[in-house]
Amino acid sequence: MTQTTPPSSSSPSAPPLVAGLLLAAGGGRRLGGRPKALLPYRGRPLVEHAVRTLREGGCAVVHVVLGAAAERVRERAELTGCTVVENPGWADGMGSSLRVGLASLAAAGGVDAALVSLVDQPGIGAVAVARVRGAYGGRDALAAASYDGRRGHPVLFGADRWAGIAAAAEGDRGARDYLAAHRAAVDLVECGDAAEPFDIDTEADLYRLEG
Repeated sequence: MTQTTPPSSSSPSAPPLVAGLLLAAGGGRRLGGRPKALLPYRGRPLVEHAVRTLREGGCAVVHVVLGAAAERVRERAELTGCTVVENPGWADGMGSSLRVGLASLAAAGGVDAALVSLVDQPGIGAVAVARVRGAYGGRDALAAASYDGRRGHPVLFGADRWAGIAAAAEGDRGARDYLAAHRAAVDLVECGDAAEPFDIDTEADLYRLEG
């Protein structure tokens, strides 16, 4: 595990610590088994771009969850300064990676909220990250990017919400069931003017990425 110690926000005068949580464990089943973290983007692995986006959006602390071909990702991608954790159950879906990532943040201590992003959405840049991060309103906060009124990533989870989110995170649904159950508490942050929330799932998507 590559790890840095996050600054503490326990002092009343300290700003809240919103850490980036990058889910990058996918195996790219529809991409011939190429792990999504290692897909090429501007000459470097996609996971590096996703980490840089979180940092440029204001997340000084970043935890990365790997799964498929984790050792290859560690060897090929520059992830210095990140806390890197592996999800042995990555094939079970995004929910398992979310649980692993939230557990990693909880173990690190001093984190007030997690800003969760997905490695296969390179069209979501630092502006969207900064907007959602700016919606933090306390350790019970829930916020998400919105694209023409439709909820998407990144999403922000205050630390007091993590246990409930982890308990509800199953399969590829991630936190969707939890967010649906707490819809009234979710602060939607419009990002449609600043990001393209497309996923890299197929060869056509990969062509769009590389083009």
